[in-house]
Amino acid sequence: METSAQFGSLRMNITQRPVNSVHALPVELHPVLRHIYAARHVTQAHELDLKLEHLHPPAALKGMSQAVALLMQALRDQDRILIVADFDADGATSCALALRALRLLGARDVRYVVPNRFEYGYGLTPEIVAVAAQQQPQLIITVDNGISSIEGVACAREHGMRVLITDHHLPGATLPAADAIVNPNQPDDAFPSKHIAGVGVIFYIMLALRTQLRTSGWFGELGLQEPNLAQLLDLVALGTVADVAQLDHTNRIFVAQGLARIRERRCSAGLLALLQVAGRTAERINSADLGFAVAPRLNAAGRLEDMSLGIECLLSDNPDAALAMAQRLDELNRERRSIEAGMQTQALAALDDLGMDSTLPCGLCLFDPAWHQGVIGILASRIKDRLHRPVIAFALHDADEIKGSARSVPGLHIRDALDAVATRHPGLLSKFGGHAMAAGLTLRRADLDAFSAAFDDEVRLHLDPAQMQGTLLSDGALMPADINLELAETLRNAGPWGQGFPEPVFDGVFEIKSQRLLNDKHLKLSLQHPDAPQIYDAIAFNIQEQTLTLVQNASRIHVAYKLDVNSYRDRRSVQLLIEHIQPAI
Repeated sequence: METSAQFGSLRMNITQRPVNSVHALPVELHPVLRHIYAARHVTQAHELDLKLEHLHPPAALKGMSQAVALLMQALRDQDRILIVADFDADGATSCALALRALRLLGARDVRYVVPNRFEYGYGLTPEIVAVAAQQQPQLIITVDNGISSIEGVACAREHGMRVLITDHHLPGATLPAADAIVNPNQPDDAFPSKHIAGVGVIFYIMLALRTQLRTSGWFGELGLQEPNLAQLLDLVALGTVADVAQLDHTNRIFVAQGLARIRERRCSAGLLALLQVAGRTAERINSADLGFAVAPRLNAAGRLEDMSLGIECLLSDNPDAALAMAQRLDELNRERRSIEAGMQTQALAALDDLGMDSTLPCGLCLFDPAWHQGVIGILASRIKDRLHRPVIAFALHDADEIKGSARSVPGLHIRDALDAVATRHPGLLSKFGGHAMAAGLTLRRADLDAFSAAFDDEVRLHLDPAQMQGTLLSDGALMPADINLELAETLRNAGPWGQGFPEPVFDGVFEIKSQRLLNDKHLKLSLQHPDAPQIYDAIAFNIQEQTLTLVQNASRIHVAYKLDVNSYRDRRSVQLLIEHIQPAI
């Protein structure tokens, strides 16, 4: 329940997205869709072409030739290859893709290890190298991690292992002394797309390796059929969406191509099983289904237990075995949601005690010794969305250390902010790393107050009060004639939508004709546009109490909404999926 003025505020700044010129876009596009694309900086027809042939060449990635040479040597020498994965969905899909691809390309002994976040923490640490050494690999490949693993790489090389780092996270001032590094964000890398996820990086490497193997005559020597690596694009799409990677042209190609294969059910048995337990139909899947239905269930393994379960699910070719694992992942996700709900209640109560006035920190740090380390990232994201400011949620790592998960807002690069704090206050942070909008960090429990103050000071240097107000970007008002099933279907298929390329949101004033509450938390409405006779079905999920009170006492409301397709008993109809409700002026 919203218990404070800040949480209970019904007013947001609904701002129309600026629109670039639409003149170069195809005239046959629906006018609303042309407007939407232009507002997302797509102004040329070729930017809408999402064929694989438009991917940037793998050779454009720095370190690619060294990486391919390492892999060629490992394949020819029949070396044991060990994948070291991250424990999130990007890490899981990267690991599954690397294993599947290498086996298709002729690797005879390829294995994986994924650190348990509660025992070993993130990345190629010396501790995980010791675990890896028990399997005696000749080559270690990190996926979705490793760019900050200076000590771990040194330890691996002392054990006589070669190391290939594949990552996409931002590097520190010093790179690890690996045999090869492929990361579009490393210094002097001219690769045009800086936003590909870890799964995109390893996919590019497998493409380059296949090309070199073809040139060398490898497939003929072994009597192998050259594999079509497009069969792995379902994993690329899932990992890209799950990691909330910005959907630039490259990532939209990855996601669109992956979705196309999933809709034809030409994808892994594990992904189909995850869709089944999530109640989604493969033939109608979109990127939102990957992000909000599949990814949380996959991530639940890494958050609560061990991501090996998620990786094994994605590796399974047996539908029955995959379904059993997906059902277990679904159970873990239900448990995660319960834990998260309790943590969120505690956090909101603590914030309510602060009064929620102008004294609230601009950069907010939250800690409770009872919080679950695997769920703090979700908690930080939820509180960030409510308060419109950067949030770091901390949980105990051991008696002396705490681990934090940070989420940011536009205007503050969270990884750079942590770097600035570490520079100004040497020794305050034990370790940190991440992206512009999300990061992880470790520090001593005794230093939390000092860090909280330093973080707040850093945030205040970059954000002003206006940037910490709730703003909802709208694609404008729709004419009544455009609120129809045809446009809803067009928009559904016009993506893929996601981070940096958001699904269209419209806004307008409507008259309330009827309303009812479903399951005590979802508000079902019948709305009428003031200038049209049609009545539109609408739904607002997880309605807050103050918003419900507003609607119950109003005849007209201003809503921001998405055009949705509601399917019920073979009947399809347009529905307004409400994102925000506020009083009509």
